[in-house]
Amino acid sequence: MSSPHTECHTSHSVADLSAIHRDLLWILAQTGSCERRQLQRSLSNYYTDDIDHSRIRDTLEELSKRDFVNTDDTTTYQLTEAARRALSTRQAWQAGTLTTSEGEHK
Repeated sequence: MSSPHTECHTSHSVADLSAIHRDLLWILAQTGSCERRQLQRSLSNYYTDDIDHSRIRDTLEELSKRDFVNTDDTTTYQLTEAARRALSTRQAWQAGTLTTSEGEHK
């Protein structure tokens, strides 16, 4: 039986990530490579609470351990191919869960 949470069972899934993890991935998907300071500014512009630089660093470190981001140095980050596929899978899942007013899937 197919589950609506199939994405959760893949090794490279964003389903179990926090919002800040996914937001960092989305920013990197839009910008290509990005410095940690720029990522922090982007998140601070979006979130109502200040985002501490150590939280950004720790979150990026975790994303790196999960093979979602690479870094050439300690400040510039970019998505891995695994992250691109995981984001694409999430977008497909999101699109599949949207329905029209008649209840049909788009």
